[in-house]
Amino acid sequence: MRLLSPEEYQPAAEAAFEAIASRLAAVLPRARIEHVGASSVPGAISKGDLDVCVIVERAEFSAALDQILALGYRVKPDTLRADQLAMLIPRLSSKREDDHAIQLVEAGSKFEFFLTFRDLLRNDPGTVSRYNAMKRRAANQTPTEYRSAKSAFIAAVLAASRPSV
Repeated sequence: MRLLSPEEYQPAAEAAFEAIASRLAAVLPRARIEHVGASSVPGAISKGDLDVCVIVERAEFSAALDQILALGYRVKPDTLRADQLAMLIPRLSSKREDDHAIQLVEAGSKFEFFLTFRDLLRNDPGTVSRYNAMKRRAANQTPTEYRSAKSAFIAAVLAASRPSV
């Protein structure tokens, strides 16, 4: 897998986020739409994809899912699906802007960790450096192994950020 430097992908990812967020806001005016993932973190390397987190209240989750599906998305296969989380990707397309995923999240749920992890990275360049190093080490592994390494890193960073009792 080829990892891109921030200069190679972040400007295009930001422009794509703005366009996608505008389309989502038109049908989900009460949603919080956040740019998350590596493309939202200065200095982070990436495969070049984009992650968009859409946060809605519990009562609006089902309708929001329907609205996003109507915009041309589908539930991403082989990913976690819960009452408070749906991972969505565009239906078939070859446009660069379509290399993105939407995480539909219930407000206040544990799945807001997408924002927590993003903010931890944005506030700690040392963690970004460690994240980049982990990605470089895992880049030649299988996609499953790469995702597993990333998940373990994210879990460790989130656990370390929680106040001890």
